[in-house]
Amino acid sequence: MPKDFDSWNKVKKQVDAKKVEIFCNSREIWWCSIGLNVGSEEDGKNELFERPALIINVFNRDMIRAAPLTSKNREDNHHVPIIYNNRTGAVILSQVKTISTKRLSRKLCRLNKEQFKKVIEGLKNNLV
Repeated sequence: MPKDFDSWNKVKKQVDAKKVEIFCNSREIWWCSIGLNVGSEEDGKNELFERPALIINVFNRDMIRAAPLTSKNREDNHHVPIIYNNRTGAVILSQVKTISTKRLSRKLCRLNKEQFKKVIEGLKNNLV
């Protein structure tokens, strides 16, 4: 099925035009306009091309490092299973990226410290 990049481009222009300052912290999970991406890169869902994403680092008020989540419970070297908001899912380690805070729309929750530590360990192991 062909991807509708034109629709994503319209949403991306709206996201980029946002003037709202969003304050966020590591360990938080937010709905994030990930977008419509190339090939097997993780895509957002719905009309805003969103999916939940875990904030790994906050560099400044404009830039963060985040990892998208999947609702599929996968246990391999590229996923870390988590439970958040009474849901099970996994952090997709292979899709971590630096993004603008303009992509964030709604905070879902904050991951507990134990689970976040597992994500960080998974990232470290995934880099070698």
